[in-house]
Amino acid sequence: MESERNSEKMSKQKRERNVLAFTGATALAVIAVNFAITAFKRRHKKKDLQGSIVRVNLSAAEILKLADKIVSKSKEVHDAVASVPLDKVTFMNVISPLAELEAQQFPLVQSCVFPKLVCTSDDVCKSSAEAERKIDAHMLSCSNREDVYRVVKAVAATGEWVSPEAKRYIQSLVRDFERSGLNLTISKREEVQRLRDQIDELSLQYVRNLNDDKTFLLFSEADLLGLPPEFLKSLDKAENGIFKVTLKSHHVAAVLELCKVGRTRRLVAVAYGKRCGGINLSVLESLVELRHKFARLLGYSNYADYALDLRMAKSSSKVFEFLEEISASLTDLASRELLMLKDLKRKEEGELPFGIEDLLYYVRRVEELQFDLDFGAVKQYFPVNLVLSGIFKVFQDLFGLRFEEVLDAVVWHSDVRVFSVFDLSSNDLLGYFYLDIYKREGKYAHTCVVALQNGALSSTGARQIPVALLISQIQKDIVGHPSLLRFSEVVNFFHEFGHVVQQICNRASFARFSGLRVDPDFVEIPAQLLENWCYESFSLKLISGFHQDITTPIKDEICKSLKRRRYAFSALKLKQEILYCIFDQIIHSADNVDIVELFKHLHPKVMLGLPMLEGTNPASCFPRSAIGFESACYSRIWSEVFAADIFACKFRDGLLNQRVGMQFRNNVLAPGGSKEPIEILSDFLGREPSIQAFVDSRAECSL
Repeated sequence: MESERNSEKMSKQKRERNVLAFTGATALAVIAVNFAITAFKRRHKKKDLQGSIVRVNLSAAEILKLADKIVSKSKEVHDAVASVPLDKVTFMNVISPLAELEAQQFPLVQSCVFPKLVCTSDDVCKSSAEAERKIDAHMLSCSNREDVYRVVKAVAATGEWVSPEAKRYIQSLVRDFERSGLNLTISKREEVQRLRDQIDELSLQYVRNLNDDKTFLLFSEADLLGLPPEFLKSLDKAENGIFKVTLKSHHVAAVLELCKVGRTRRLVAVAYGKRCGGINLSVLESLVELRHKFARLLGYSNYADYALDLRMAKSSSKVFEFLEEISASLTDLASRELLMLKDLKRKEEGELPFGIEDLLYYVRRVEELQFDLDFGAVKQYFPVNLVLSGIFKVFQDLFGLRFEEVLDAVVWHSDVRVFSVFDLSSNDLLGYFYLDIYKREGKYAHTCVVALQNGALSSTGARQIPVALLISQIQKDIVGHPSLLRFSEVVNFFHEFGHVVQQICNRASFARFSGLRVDPDFVEIPAQLLENWCYESFSLKLISGFHQDITTPIKDEICKSLKRRRYAFSALKLKQEILYCIFDQIIHSADNVDIVELFKHLHPKVMLGLPMLEGTNPASCFPRSAIGFESACYSRIWSEVFAADIFACKFRDGLLNQRVGMQFRNNVLAPGGSKEPIEILSDFLGREPSIQAFVDSRAECSL
């Protein structure tokens, strides 16, 4: 195979390097051993990464000093651009300096900001947060510079595009200035800023109200039948020994999923749905009203049109059409799922009506009855080093890449590892990624990818290479106790490595369009696509092995059960998510909506007759619509639908088909934000994207 030939060639050329480009089951074992021993082979002399200007290991003082330099240099460039006479503007004296500034400063900004995610020093974390505030304030002032807007607008008027991507870049600059109100009169611009400040404050207030809620319910041990002993031990108790169950999500989820007592589930679900009922309802109503005013000042008919203007969907009518088509396509399957749950509740609890509070519990009960899956046993097949080795193999073989560890790179902790990424055919260096995956006090608690340096072309034609960082919190190996991943963590790693490859393989000319800086409706599609490899027997066996004998792969029966369980009751769950998405879209595209009545109307309509819990007000405890995803709650489903279409059309019958993988790399990942995402996907698929594969995948795995 081509990858084997390249591996052999490289090992002859540079035997001292740790090359990860093996194939076959034996090679996986070799790679796993390499992962385990390379930590002991690090050299004392550390070196910087060629082509990377990301700075790691900065002290607290150095971070603040760098932040000041960033602001000073940015102001210098913006002042120079603003000084160009309007009749002398060109691409080279206005646009090119701004583009190069973005490319050069992004990794320096990230050098200031990312330490707060990974550093255990309080001083460094505080300086990192302070530097971020300082840089953000400066960036905000730059977005409001009317003098820079005027010269950029003047270049746009000349039609001097240089290239289609340059045209898109200039248009994005103009659009961003105008979304800040710079095409308005001074009084209207001031009103835009005032509204923006009010919106920001109310959004934070909504979330603060939820976070500050201290409500708890009291239950006896009998009321909590079905909850595991370790959960009960974690609960505070009242004076009489009764358990306190708070309305924090981890308590609520445990009760709704595990508690055998229907009355307890209902009490908790009702209390959870009543949180901040009066105050947050008022906050959300004010928020929506202010957002509509804000959008109309900027020339949009409503807030949804403002928010969607930057997204693939483009309009609320398209979002409604998409959500309603998905919902209608899933109705028959969801009805069968609901009937199954109702039948099981009738057998276990008698003729009590089935309510929305029963959904999680009875989904879990059916899964227990239908699937022979012990996730504690499944975990034994996923030692972390072997999973990483297998993921590396899949990504290298599929996308024509070669990963090579840099043993003597400068890092911020001894657990951190650095890899170069090369093109397998040309041996060109494409980029780097850092792995900081082991648990550490004070580190960011979730698995994610951070872009540290974006790819870009300079005015001289030199290419700046991308750099990524993958953060996680995995328990490190202890002698006699290997680090084992839950299956959900395996899926998470595949997802996040999708983002790593997305960052590294981008070939956009402008840093603004590079890596993860793409349409927010598009950014999750590659990562969600790659989750599919976790549910196919062929690829599951590549990334698994019993921890006491890694040559023993995961069993076929487990693979089949994992795949069937993936979409168990997915139609009902999606209906519930669609309900919230439709609500979010309606309130942000229409005026004077009665929020309480809207939910009461939508709930039984979307949820197959299941009524909203009496006395609850979901709008008061739905933070996605208040901050971060306002008018965009649909986006997760949107990404999943298109990812399913790509997988079914291109990859299902060839999980390691490098020809198709290279097409995806070159035609989907490489352009990044330099082209319209719907155009990218349509060109790759040879047709417009469809929802059919998404719907079919749910039906195929139905119980």
